[in-house]
Amino acid sequence: MDRLNELLAKGRRLVEEGEYKQALPFLREAESLCDDSVELCLLLGEALSEEGQSQTALKCLRKARKKDADNIDLLYALGDLLLEGASMDEALECYQRIVQLDPEEDDAWVSQALVYVSLEQPQLAEKACRRALKVNPESSFALNALGDVCDSLGQEVEALACYRKVLELDPEDAQAHLNLGEYYYDSGDLIHAEKHCQQAIEFDPGLTFACLTLGNICMDLDRNDDAMNWFQQFLMLETDPAAKQIRDEVSAVVEGLKS
Repeated sequence: MDRLNELLAKGRRLVEEGEYKQALPFLREAESLCDDSVELCLLLGEALSEEGQSQTALKCLRKARKKDADNIDLLYALGDLLLEGASMDEALECYQRIVQLDPEEDDAWVSQALVYVSLEQPQLAEKACRRALKVNPESSFALNALGDVCDSLGQEVEALACYRKVLELDPEDAQAHLNLGEYYYDSGDLIHAEKHCQQAIEFDPGLTFACLTLGNICMDLDRNDDAMNWFQQFLMLETDPAAKQIRDEVSAVVEGLKS
């Protein structure tokens, strides 16, 4: 038991520090000693997912759920991984189970909304976001999501109000700045669009779609050198396999700018 606790402690610390590859040997050894620990499965699932081993992570989390079906942390981890992998029905079931267990889990309502957006059911997404905001009126996660849904439904005034409220609550919320940047870009206000996208990157340098939008803004302003720099940053940072088509399109634009 002492060895198991030691391995778990080392693995937990490395995962918290973002050292997922280094954590895996400790977590795998811990698994060989005791494979029924939910905490171990959560840590292992996170490390495997971050190292690009999503299917192995899913197998681990599903195995843990068979032993503790109503563990809310486990349901979130499994749902988020399924959502990322576009397994929408199973992801939705996880989030729905969370709010059955605790209707005050506002993040689970918002995560349901993200599933509904992916399933092109914006009305259900809007309903889920509003349910989340009943629980927590100051949820930036819910406000950003509701803003996106309202924008897709043509409710532009409310979308703008949602994003602005997030920034009232937290002026450094990178996602809200990106949402505002994209909102202003779509409405043709390139000055405000550029300002908010730059702030998004200032507060979260890994926010790849801010780079993409900045590239588009600079192209529209005939600042092609700046556009190429932003597009190249996007290509360097965006590694999600789901973004392959966008990466290919951006690569083609970069080649055109070079010629």
